[in-house]
Amino acid sequence: MQLALFADIHANRQAFAACLEAARARGAERFIFLGDYVGYGADPEWTVETVMSLAEQGALAVRGNHDNAIHTSSESMNAEAQAAIEWTRGRLSAGERKFLAELPVTLEEDDRLYVHSEASQPAKWHYVRSNADAGRSLIATDAHISFCGHIHRPALYSMSVTGKMTHFTPVSGVAVQLLPGRRWLAVLGSVGQPRDGDPAAAFAMLDTTTRELTYCRIPYDVDAAARRIRENGLPSLLADRLFVGR
Repeated sequence: MQLALFADIHANRQAFAACLEAARARGAERFIFLGDYVGYGADPEWTVETVMSLAEQGALAVRGNHDNAIHTSSESMNAEAQAAIEWTRGRLSAGERKFLAELPVTLEEDDRLYVHSEASQPAKWHYVRSNADAGRSLIATDAHISFCGHIHRPALYSMSVTGKMTHFTPVSGVAVQLLPGRRWLAVLGSVGQPRDGDPAAAFAMLDTTTRELTYCRIPYDVDAAARRIRENGLPSLLADRLFVGR
């Protein structure tokens, strides 16, 4: 089966629509969503409605920290992120807020784990920045392949049977064979707000038969996404950073 995996959409309709179209063109048979559907961007209603519709058709979705912030004030965020969350609360319907609140923080399917942050303490929203972070997540699950987002920068980690960790930054469009002799943690880039210096939207495709994982980058209408942010009175930084992928 061809799985399309998305993380950190952040209410960026233009980026999300471009990634969905690209995934379908690549033969996606199922969609997996790793959280943070809202925050930063100006189209939370459309984004959540789209994820809800796809979930009704069999897609899997987990909750991210920005989704969690919609129904709780305990999430710690910078001023721009907090402003976007407060604005978003007033835009979402009761049904959309309920959908986000009831999403699980992790899901398992076959030999795969899906989580927004990492597996050891998924509701603490820790970032995977290093081999040590990745190793802690891998040890916390029996899954052969784990998928996460949260950091907005793509990376691929693996652990040998002796516990040796390796990692690298995957190249867009180049399939990676996820060998059975190692365990893997795939950190997805962000659909709606990349932070690796590349403004193109990011997602990934997994062929569950061949165990090949391909990271993808898709250009989209950044001008339109930024304009929507400014038109809605959200902090200008949230629009400006889309052009530089930071």
